[in-house]
Amino acid sequence: MVPHLVTALTGPLLDLEKKILTATPAIERWFRMEWQEHTPPFYCSVDLRNAGYKLAPVDTNLFPGGFNNLASEMLPLSVQAAMAAIDKYCPDARNLLLIPETTPRYPHYLQSVARLMQIFRQTGLHVRLGSLSPEITQPTPLALPDGNMLVIEPLVRSANGRRIGLADFDPCTILLNNDLSAGIPSILENIHEQSLLPPVHAGWALRRKSNHLAVYDEVAKKFGKLIDVDPWLVNPFHAKCGEVNFEADNGFECLADNVSMLLAKIRKKYKEYGIKDQKPFVIVKPDAGTYGMGILTVKDASELKDLNRNQRERMSVIKDGVQISDVVIQEGVPTFESIRDAVAEPVVYMIDRYVVGGFYRIHAERGVDQNLNAPGSQFVPLAFAQQHAVPDLKAKPGTAAPNRFYVYGVVARLGLLAASLEMERTDPNPEVY
Repeated sequence: MVPHLVTALTGPLLDLEKKILTATPAIERWFRMEWQEHTPPFYCSVDLRNAGYKLAPVDTNLFPGGFNNLASEMLPLSVQAAMAAIDKYCPDARNLLLIPETTPRYPHYLQSVARLMQIFRQTGLHVRLGSLSPEITQPTPLALPDGNMLVIEPLVRSANGRRIGLADFDPCTILLNNDLSAGIPSILENIHEQSLLPPVHAGWALRRKSNHLAVYDEVAKKFGKLIDVDPWLVNPFHAKCGEVNFEADNGFECLADNVSMLLAKIRKKYKEYGIKDQKPFVIVKPDAGTYGMGILTVKDASELKDLNRNQRERMSVIKDGVQISDVVIQEGVPTFESIRDAVAEPVVYMIDRYVVGGFYRIHAERGVDQNLNAPGSQFVPLAFAQQHAVPDLKAKPGTAAPNRFYVYGVVARLGLLAASLEMERTDPNPEVY
């Protein structure tokens, strides 16, 4: 399914789609060469925005939930990708320990955990759930919406202190599906004999979006040179401000200056590409954190002075009560895709270096320039199944679903590659060979 596009798809996006399709052999070879030098994140999801004049990633998540929203037809591909990922770290693995969010009570999230367990069981692994919550002191059942049950158990440290597992379960690999927003628990530190995936510095206790965006700039420039397009067509402008306190009005001068600077750069690009029906805007969001929390749409720097109390409170604290002090300001990319009269954006999922599916996040009560990752959002699976890697080169630009999905997959993999480089550069304990 390709969603309805409100804007006429003439101009840059069709040109971008055409250039990506024409350059497919060069693009796939380039990715293949990059993966010889760099290790992709174990898994990843990338939120894309299709503005009609550009297609860009706006968020890259290294602890993706939402696997339950992928089309069931994608399961075989997910299993194959998971096999490739596990082989890199523990080829003779029998046991996999999956560590979910500390309080995995939300039905949709539990369904995602169940889908992940299903995928890894199909690779030939015994999969069990371990909890970081001190409240879990014995095996605890968790009811799924479909009537099935998961069991989550307390983590234990081995006698030598170098491994973690469950009371009667010693895993080769530990898969984190907890983004560590609240910090790195002591039980996850100093694990020397097991693969912890993703590594703890991928969690929001240490990771920063500004690092990812800086690396993505490099990746977008290389890609633009490879296929001869303006990197801006796949890359939002961005800036960073530290020491911001929304409740005390600290750091607002830096924020206002950067908002004005970015809006001026966007206006210049809009003029270059003849974009007249869209007003530039930016998104202000925490430098660390997820779940669509602490996000503000700004169209003029003067709006920052007029934030009401509720807006200031929402911008001050995110998941797990973490206080916001550093923020990134990112070019706002409107989405002109819609499904059933609801604004939509594609989210692409990858395991290892492979695209394994995705979905459209839709929201009937949000506008084209607003964050869709909010209460009330719904999900429609992307039909990647038969066509992600096999675009139709004979089709006219903008007319074929396989081509649109292939292009989504290419741009999402740019985010994946940037995350790989980001993890290498921010590793606090790089191995010396």
